[in-house]
Amino acid sequence: MADLQDAAVTDPGIDDQIKKLTPDRIEQVINRVLKKESAARFKVYLETCVRCGLCADACHTYLSRDKDPDFAPVAKVKDTIWEMVKKKGKVDKAFIKKAARIAFTECGTCRRCSMYCPFGIDIAYLIMLVRRICNLLGVVPQYLQDTTNSHSVTMNQMWVQQDDWIDTLIWQEEDARDELKGVRIPLDKEGADVMYSVIGPEPKILAQLIANMAIIFKVAGVDWTMPSRDGWDNSNMAMYTGDFETMGRVERLHWEAATRLKVKKVVMGECGHAYRGAVYDGPKWLGWQGPPIPMVHAVEFYYDLIASGRIKIARKVKGPFTVQDPCNVVRGRGLHHKLRYIMNALCEDFRDTDPRFEHNYCCAAGGGIINCGPPWKLSRMKSIRVKADQFRATGAHTIVTPCHNCHSGIEDIIGYYKLDMHVTFINELLMKTMEMPEV
Repeated sequence: MADLQDAAVTDPGIDDQIKKLTPDRIEQVINRVLKKESAARFKVYLETCVRCGLCADACHTYLSRDKDPDFAPVAKVKDTIWEMVKKKGKVDKAFIKKAARIAFTECGTCRRCSMYCPFGIDIAYLIMLVRRICNLLGVVPQYLQDTTNSHSVTMNQMWVQQDDWIDTLIWQEEDARDELKGVRIPLDKEGADVMYSVIGPEPKILAQLIANMAIIFKVAGVDWTMPSRDGWDNSNMAMYTGDFETMGRVERLHWEAATRLKVKKVVMGECGHAYRGAVYDGPKWLGWQGPPIPMVHAVEFYYDLIASGRIKIARKVKGPFTVQDPCNVVRGRGLHHKLRYIMNALCEDFRDTDPRFEHNYCCAAGGGIINCGPPWKLSRMKSIRVKADQFRATGAHTIVTPCHNCHSGIEDIIGYYKLDMHVTFINELLMKTMEMPEV
């Protein structure tokens, strides 16, 4: 049975909000989502699933929890959305509390289970319907809801104010010039080839990554720019709280910034969920066929720079190194071969994971789970033991991952499971390995 300690976690975003609900309100919201916001896709999935359980062994939570059947993907769906359908929305507060815990903290919507479903049912979609219902009821983990509040007020994830954004870019341009003369961070340059897109944590806590990219762009001779105003961040955690209205606002502003600057393409930094929001979920909610301007993820961009010779590798890092496959750019975009090309180009001793590629395990931080905050960290760590075992088996001392959530989640895994390892981004490795021009 599910761990009672996890079920007893206190979270004001869930516990306090539950008290405000009425049976009528719960029924109204559930039926709104099931009847007006979902359609044939939901009906097909619901009627196709035969409860075979083949999805179970695909889930890192199920495997890490000693194959407790309550943590199997089919059980998560059965205990949430199926019950809502069966009872036509007539469920109580205790049920909604349980559904919120399952949907927000026990499933990262990584879609690995869907690969093993004989019918290809998108279980992540079903879990996102549960999150949507919980969001409309106001029942969202407090820390995760705070990120949506930040998006709504500041249009970025980390409450970065306009003057802080500009000050950070000036500061990072100065730091970059200490490494390479003539480096610039061009702002609002109309007609540039590339608009570089970052996420809130970079100017807030990892600003050096912006300086690194300025140097990489300079070395590669890329004509690039960044927006000076809101629209620079599309990390979009509202996508994972179920607040699709705010998600749409964030994505519209991001693409309006790129359109205003008349760039040829947008390069998304090392973030998986931001790429997913900008290319898939955001445009879909806005009713667009796709993004108005092409977007490439950092992995694709680095690959092109190295393969074309625009960046030359002067030396390789010794290692041993291994890599994490971010769900939204590997399982979702198929960039695993380009990621391995980069790893082999930069690392003298690269040791791959098993399983790998689209079959790799999620880090259990994406999908908004790490953003549920400290109250749920122990639960998250219990749910990712298989990932710790996988990393340990490589014998590597450094894990490379081109995704911020993976980076933070893996840092937690390293600490909790006492792995003698470190985690880094690709652009940090490029700074150590690429050929720099003489000044």
